[in-house]
Amino acid sequence: MTDVPGPDADGTPVAQSRPDRSLDRERWASLRRRCLSLGTGELVAAAVFALFLGFGLDPVAYDDEVDALWFALGPLLFILVQAGIYWLIVRACVPQPLPPGVAAVYRVLRVLNPFVLAAGAVGIVLSLDGPTPAIVLFAGIWLFGVIEYVNYFIVRLAYPVSSWLTEVGQWSTPRLVRDIRIPRG
Repeated sequence: MTDVPGPDADGTPVAQSRPDRSLDRERWASLRRRCLSLGTGELVAAAVFALFLGFGLDPVAYDDEVDALWFALGPLLFILVQAGIYWLIVRACVPQPLPPGVAAVYRVLRVLNPFVLAAGAVGIVLSLDGPTPAIVLFAGIWLFGVIEYVNYFIVRLAYPVSSWLTEVGQWSTPRLVRDIRIPRG
């Protein structure tokens, strides 16, 4: 036989008068695990890009191509590391909001990142001595940095593959942007 909570003194069932704290704990624990996964995933992605693209192509590329590669890769790494750190900070804060100082830093990064991306694009163009087939690789890496910036600071682009087509068109605000907004009130 299952124990069913009885009513409080005023006749309200206990389940309605006192929320089940274990459900909140489970929900927060699940969110913490998800944030840890996202944070470590972004940091691992940054490390993989740096190791395999940055240092892996260095020995086989011409000097101007190596410079162009790092101008393409630098902004991407900068944004991926920001994202990884953001998710790890969120994990530590759950269920509380971001600390005001952290939110302020990410508001500055939101403005700074387009300049970093623009500098990377200019660096790619200026570092190359002439046309090279590798420009397609550099442009793709740089464009991936732009996409990551848009995904974290403009409009959410990352969804599960099964629902991507239907959800991406909803133009939802990224979680980071919601977390760094200054409360109006």
